[in-house]
Amino acid sequence: MIDEAFVARLNAALPHDTLSKPGPGYLEEPRGRYVGRGGVLARPRSTDQVATILRLCNEARVPVVPYGGGTGLVGGQIAPDGPTPVILSLERMAAIRAIAPQENVLIAEAGAVLADVQAAAEGAGRLFPLSLGSEGSARIGGLLATNAGGVNVLRYGNARDLCLGLEVVLADGRIWHGLKRLRKDNTGYDLRNLIIGSEGTLGVITAASLRLYPQTAGQGTALMVVPDPQAALDLLALAQDRIGEGISAFELISRQGLEFQIEKMPELRQPFATPPAWMVLIDLGLPLGLDPGTALETLFETASDAGLVSDGLIARSEAQRSHFWHLREALPEANRLIGAIVSHDLSVPVGKVPEFIARAGPALARIGRYRINCFGHLGDGNLHYNVFPMLGRTRADHEAERDAIKTCIHDLVHALDGSVSAEHGIGRLKVADLERYGDPVKLGVMRAIKSALDPRGILNPGAVLRSQG
Repeated sequence: MIDEAFVARLNAALPHDTLSKPGPGYLEEPRGRYVGRGGVLARPRSTDQVATILRLCNEARVPVVPYGGGTGLVGGQIAPDGPTPVILSLERMAAIRAIAPQENVLIAEAGAVLADVQAAAEGAGRLFPLSLGSEGSARIGGLLATNAGGVNVLRYGNARDLCLGLEVVLADGRIWHGLKRLRKDNTGYDLRNLIIGSEGTLGVITAASLRLYPQTAGQGTALMVVPDPQAALDLLALAQDRIGEGISAFELISRQGLEFQIEKMPELRQPFATPPAWMVLIDLGLPLGLDPGTALETLFETASDAGLVSDGLIARSEAQRSHFWHLREALPEANRLIGAIVSHDLSVPVGKVPEFIARAGPALARIGRYRINCFGHLGDGNLHYNVFPMLGRTRADHEAERDAIKTCIHDLVHALDGSVSAEHGIGRLKVADLERYGDPVKLGVMRAIKSALDPRGILNPGAVLRSQG
């Protein structure tokens, strides 16, 4: 437990304004499932200060919970039980240390907000393609710690694929200086990819070398109405055949999501007079000399002839393109206003997406009557499959059914060789799911790695792996 003597040692080793009491913002998470404990909030300004904090915490066996932007949805940034931890916020370490446009590299500190990194890259004539709804508050360290996904994974990959090197403080305070800018480096074990996705349980990321890309000369966006998820999948294959890597995003949207917007966000102008059962949002980024509008028109005509689409809209201005994307990005907010019983972040092999959707609804119907909002990144097989009460009821009415609903969906995902955590991580919410569905050998190796790098178990205890003893 943190005591006054330990706080005094921390204060003596750090600048006077580093420590404070954590306010409510550091003890809450977006879905309200956890309320955190925190005796001390530490906000260092340098990697050396992070190292000092971890060294002293390790010596005293005081737990440390790394905190980024607080946008995580699986409780990884919240410690609801156990000894009161030090909450380690990287918010003051937000500098862009360097940009090398010719190398397509940007070095950012872990506390840098994603939107600021995007803006810095744009200012240098480059693109940092990681994009997600929380980009105005999510921070680079947390995004890498959870291997965040977002809408552009189809083209550019997850956060892991956008990172070349890391600076990391280990549990005992040692600093790994791994901020390399190399595309090729076969000098032993890949510590970078070990740390990415470890959710602060193996080390604290303090800076990262990030991969940039040339900006696309022409961008195009369209909404196309499809009869069902199988047609959407066939349309994706057709688009890839015709346009190739020019497809930046391919999003599946269901009628229920649009109806939630109509119910809770009536000011949001809908694209179709009657919400279609299914539609896809397609985003293109093409090089100079290729017209995305023409490419989308040709795709629509070919798909229409094949019976894959029945209606569509192609953005004719940047304002219309932004509106199409706003519709997509407003889906989670409408969900929040309705109040989900259970939200699922899952992935299955892309070719099995239609089968999953076809089987999941009838499986849930055996438990009860629900409204289902299924949407997500069809191009990489990542669906957000969220279950809501019927009109006139609230999620509190179904609290006793939450575990049965979750197990029903996760069992189906596992049967289809999928993952119960596609892009949000394990955190504390899905520790039992990892134990239930994870490969036993993999889990054993993970525990051995945790024991080797954090033998005293101070780093984010209870996240990803259940605390031992």
